[in-house]
Amino acid sequence: MRLPSAFLFLLACTGAPATAQMVTQVDTTGQAGAPVDQATQTHEAKIASDAWQRLTVPVSVGGRGPFQFLVDTGADRTAVSRQVAGRLGLAPGPVAQMHSVTGISQVRTTTVRGLQISDKVLPTVEAPLLDAEHVGADGILGTDALRAQRVEFDFRKELLSITPSTARPPRDEEGTIVVQASRREGRLIVTGAEADRTRLTVVLDTGSEVTIGNSALRRSLQRRGMLRFTGRVKLLSVTGETIEGDYTVLEHLNVGDVEMRNLAVVFTDAHTFKQMKLESRPALLLGMNALRAFDKVAIDFANRKLRLLMPRTSGRAPVMLAAR
Repeated sequence: MRLPSAFLFLLACTGAPATAQMVTQVDTTGQAGAPVDQATQTHEAKIASDAWQRLTVPVSVGGRGPFQFLVDTGADRTAVSRQVAGRLGLAPGPVAQMHSVTGISQVRTTTVRGLQISDKVLPTVEAPLLDAEHVGADGILGTDALRAQRVEFDFRKELLSITPSTARPPRDEEGTIVVQASRREGRLIVTGAEADRTRLTVVLDTGSEVTIGNSALRRSLQRRGMLRFTGRVKLLSVTGETIEGDYTVLEHLNVGDVEMRNLAVVFTDAHTFKQMKLESRPALLLGMNALRAFDKVAIDFANRKLRLLMPRTSGRAPVMLAAR
């Protein structure tokens, strides 16, 4: 299983010798005062699925491409593969400290200008350079490029829509459930969720093929005798490192007014929980195996809202959905 969500703190080199390199940490969370696009136009792109059922969209860089970028709401930084950077002649830049599911790594970055989806030009970003083999795509589209936008995944039409958060939202379709969220480290989280009578925090992570639970949630559910593990699996990060976890199925997960049943979860001490200060309380990274059960998922970063359109049937097997 591949989990590409990568959390990055930029580190600027100060010209020290390579044997004693000095770095300065730069705050990249960008939560307060983030610039908001004043336009109101919606931009659409056809979405595809990789071998792990994650979402990719065609992206051009400086008028060249298209390249397939993974849309990852669990990554606070956009990334580009070394292979694409080489083709485009992008110069390597500062060293970055990157937080992934397996830990902290030092990576080179590059400046990416002219990043574009359809005719929507995204902000210039300082992107880590990663191996395409580990990412599973040409790059990663993170929340630094999307934080002032409303991003909608339409699984029926296989379309990604990007609209500035300042634009008036369209009328909700019948069956849409709106969940109030909050932001942490540039990502959208939902507090007050519940799994088998245990309250927990949910982080939306479209870059993960599977939902991941932390040890605090595992302990709480085990005390109630609610877990039955069926095997061990390995998770691969964008840096090529792996961690192991225990595979099981949650009988019930409530997020807002939605109940999910029979949700596959891997429990492991992913570094992501520590990076987001969630290691000591029950939490989940809600992956694509859960989000694909809906007909539409709309994530509004600036307004901190999650819109979930219930499917016309009870859900796409094996995850079952019900309105509460």
